[in-house]
Amino acid sequence: MTEDPRMSEAQTRIDLAAALRLACRNDWHEGVANHFSAAVSDDGRRFLVNPRWMHWSRVRASDLVLCDADDPATMDRPDAPDPSAWAIHSALHRDLPQARVALHLHPKYATALATLKDPTILPIDQVTARFFRRTAYDLHFGGIASAEEEGARIAASIGDKRSVIMGNHGVTTLGETVAEAFDLMYHLERACRTMILAYSTGQPLAVMGDNLAEETAAEWEAYRDAEFAHFAEMKRLLDIEQPDYKD
Repeated sequence: MTEDPRMSEAQTRIDLAAALRLACRNDWHEGVANHFSAAVSDDGRRFLVNPRWMHWSRVRASDLVLCDADDPATMDRPDAPDPSAWAIHSALHRDLPQARVALHLHPKYATALATLKDPTILPIDQVTARFFRRTAYDLHFGGIASAEEEGARIAASIGDKRSVIMGNHGVTTLGETVAEAFDLMYHLERACRTMILAYSTGQPLAVMGDNLAEETAAEWEAYRDAEFAHFAEMKRLLDIEQPDYKD
């Protein structure tokens, strides 16, 4: 059964803290950089984000910072988020209705693919095919995204998609729930790993035809409940090994 995308703030805090911990488990994090956010208002403009420069392995539900995408004075607060977190995530939550949850990372394989002149995820297996015609490509990197104009440009480049390869930068996934955005990020990084490994052989790629790729991508919709089961199972591991994420 799918989850209610407008869960309570308390449950959203728990899930977002879990996603941050799980990102460390998967070695997706980068020092104390990168950002995860989740809306807690019906219009999506009030959102939680991880606190500035706290290592993700320590983040608890109560540590998450509540922001308002329409309030630039957020950056004058003593608990202001990282400037790039504000620039990117305030724009996503203001401008994109599908961005109730936004996970932004620089994981190794996705970032490696993003450095290529053509970072397209080609449909060469069933996981890469999941992203066929369903991923945006932002190839206009403008430096570390600390200006609101850069965030607005990134949001515009995503359009109606739920994942974006950000050229010379990293990746972002969007979802109605933390579970959906997390599962999408998990498979996006795996798809990018497959692309990098396949390219590394130097052999020609066996790219699916458009019809087969579209059929395979559409078949992923039949497994949507697996996205929630995946996240629930990973949270059960945290409940055993790092239960303080809920605090």
